[in-house]
Amino acid sequence: MSEATLTFPEADARKLEPHLPPRPSVPAASSPLPFVTLTYATSLDSALALAPGTRTTLSGPQSKAMTHYLRSRHAAICVGVGTALADDPGLNCRVATDDGQPPSQPRPIIIDPRQRWVFTEQSKVLQLARAGRGLAPYILVAAAGPEPPVERKRLLEGLGGKYIAMGEDSASFAMEWRDILRAVKAEGLDSIMVEGGGQVISSLLGATNAKLIDSAIITIAPTWLGGGSVFVAPARRLDAEGNAVAAGRLVKTAWIPLGEDVVLCGKISKIGPTSSLIAP
Repeated sequence: MSEATLTFPEADARKLEPHLPPRPSVPAASSPLPFVTLTYATSLDSALALAPGTRTTLSGPQSKAMTHYLRSRHAAICVGVGTALADDPGLNCRVATDDGQPPSQPRPIIIDPRQRWVFTEQSKVLQLARAGRGLAPYILVAAAGPEPPVERKRLLEGLGGKYIAMGEDSASFAMEWRDILRAVKAEGLDSIMVEGGGQVISSLLGATNAKLIDSAIITIAPTWLGGGSVFVAPARRLDAEGNAVAAGRLVKTAWIPLGEDVVLCGKISKIGPTSSLIAP
């Protein structure tokens, strides 16, 4: 599988530095959770895709290179099962390095409570792992579900990936974000970028979960996708009087133009509680 190497200018990388996790040379904090970066590409109407299950390209070449640079700066990259099914993503890093060495590869994390992702040897992420140009995924499944099929488990583990059972062995297939992040940290992964899809992003932006986000890096493409698209839409919040208020806000923002796109970086402002579960 041939993939072109991408280049991300050092000048642009320096602008992102305040919004990224510490480099490996800096001792990791004693926090039980990894550094969490929420990053995704969106249209002017806050859409991620034209329709559920439809692969939609929004990022221009410069911001695409930025995404791969971000992957090189994180120990893990997380998507939901919907993204795995719709996009067959590689979830690897293709950015060029200054010394000509292979880039650092993030560990793919797939949130798949009901084991909907039926991967094969031809799945892109596994092909890249086999070729040494990426890592095999860790797949988070609900403990309430059945044991993963033996053949898929053998294929995954043979490439260095694995299934991780989450939660109690009960009737619930929902997953709590804090538990997900604890499981990631327990694997020795000190930073994670959450890329998609819509349900995963919206649930992480929910008021209870948003405080878990250390940094948000959002690419805004100069296009509208229109009605019927897949939108980022965290749950509405209510104030003490029961009135609807904004679901969230970014503070300490920075805007970075990249080609025809613009990248918005910031921190999540403090907000009140709401639902914290990812539906199965």
